[in-house]
Amino acid sequence: MNKSRSYLLSGIGFLAVMLIARLMLFYEHVHQPLRIVEPYILEVSSGDTFRDIVIQLGDEKILRSGIDLRIYARVKGLGNQIRAGEYELSPGITPLGLLDTLVNGKVRYHTLRLGEGWTLEQAIDAIQQHPAVIKTLNSKDHQSIQAAFNIEFYPEGFFFPDTYSFIRGTTDLQILQQAWDLMQNLLADAWPQRDEGLPYTSPRDALVMASIIEKETALADEYAQIAGVFIRRLQQNIRLQTDPTVIYGLGATFDGNLTRLQLQEDTPWNTYTRFGLPPTPIALPGKAAIEASLHPQAGDTLFFVARGDGSHQFSTTLEEHNLAVQQYQLGVPPKNE
Repeated sequence: MNKSRSYLLSGIGFLAVMLIARLMLFYEHVHQPLRIVEPYILEVSSGDTFRDIVIQLGDEKILRSGIDLRIYARVKGLGNQIRAGEYELSPGITPLGLLDTLVNGKVRYHTLRLGEGWTLEQAIDAIQQHPAVIKTLNSKDHQSIQAAFNIEFYPEGFFFPDTYSFIRGTTDLQILQQAWDLMQNLLADAWPQRDEGLPYTSPRDALVMASIIEKETALADEYAQIAGVFIRRLQQNIRLQTDPTVIYGLGATFDGNLTRLQLQEDTPWNTYTRFGLPPTPIALPGKAAIEASLHPQAGDTLFFVARGDGSHQFSTTLEEHNLAVQQYQLGVPPKNE
């Protein structure tokens, strides 16, 4: 073999070794995890290119070799397919995992809980306090809220309390729309299954009752009992006489201490001065309270009083109720038999 051929073969061998080494390095660069030890939030704005992102991560010493990742993305035709959004990169994610996340729009989701028993104003305020939400509503402007949902009434209670997931940039109205839709669907399914003989004219009446139940107790196993008491009072034309409705009617003037004078102050929601259900719900009721309003517990109790431990004492007669009030509210021990 002559020397020139020998040199050629040696050169080819050297290039082959170099190529293999480069391919191995390339493989390592696109598969080795990013340099993060805790979740990293990456925000991709509309108009950002994949090159912009790679440079940013390289400058922050998170990505080891942006060139190799850019080459891979270009060969695969993925570099121009990334989507704008907020992304949460977890420790262990590789450059290829990063590219897949951006191309498939696996954006970060935030969560927010709307609680049972909240008023609509409280719900809107909680939504707007979330840093990922865009504010568009005024929680105290009832007319603008009605206009937003194209309805002629203030929709207190018409939003389902639940945990909602959303991406950054979601508006407060969009979250409320989800809650509205869930409540409408729930009522549409539950209303036809209601017990016979209930003193309701529409699903809205059931929602009003459910909101009162929600505010009266935190114990789910008491919901149906309380519903039964209120249903029987309505059927017997007895005032509901429930404090939460009075408090709702007082609005911002209520300071946390309900007085005897306030119980006598007539408002559309004062169930001590007026018969029947109040004109609107007083809070956001959950599914259990709605089910209780449609399926109250049978019985003959007409009264209940708080025991002081979160539960209630139920009574059939006014005499029994007065004794329970003395025991649990005034601290008068029951008489020995």
